[in-house]
Amino acid sequence: MTDDRHTLLAAASNPRRARDEDTRVLARLFTASFLNDPVFDWIARPGPKRAQGMERFFFWLLRTRAIPFGEVWMGDGVAAAWLPPGAPASPGGFFDQLRLLPMFLRLCGFPRMGRGSAMGDAMEKNHPHEPHFYLAFIAVAPRLQGFGLGTALLEANLKKIDATHTAAYLENSNPKNTRLYERHGFVARRNIAPPGAPPMIAMWRPAPMESERA
Repeated sequence: MTDDRHTLLAAASNPRRARDEDTRVLARLFTASFLNDPVFDWIARPGPKRAQGMERFFFWLLRTRAIPFGEVWMGDGVAAAWLPPGAPASPGGFFDQLRLLPMFLRLCGFPRMGRGSAMGDAMEKNHPHEPHFYLAFIAVAPRLQGFGLGTALLEANLKKIDATHTAAYLENSNPKNTRLYERHGFVARRNIAPPGAPPMIAMWRPAPMESERA
């Protein structure tokens, strides 16, 4: 297993850019990783249809919003979906959102649509206006968690971002990940979750200072 771990870490440390043909595999990876995430557990429908609804959501996110911008990176059993500066963090106008209603209904179920809407509104309202790379999701296959793959991929991504002298932003939906993000320079701003929801902590990583660029 040691040799396998070294191979996995090497792939995570030198990730490749995801392509359209990777969408379905990545949607399944993100679903497996976030199936029991506190925030998804609050907004996603309970029961056997949860995984299917989440996979449809991640497929849409990756195929139409993330992969086209070229900032989805993957190794073996690990992936991170970023949006670059200037990319919209949420769907467009009213009619764009209306077309997405069936997908969000599958994700949340009718009883939890209000929760999903409240969380989405909170994320949009609190999204920074300063130029930044936005880490929408980072995922490690459950069977590979604890090997350091997420750390290796995050470090590789942040090295590329630092080379552009740009800040980074994420919303941390799982307190277990707080120390990982803090070790890599992210600072908690505030809890942006709507009333009654689990914490959703906005975290900001400033662009490197001039002395750090040299």
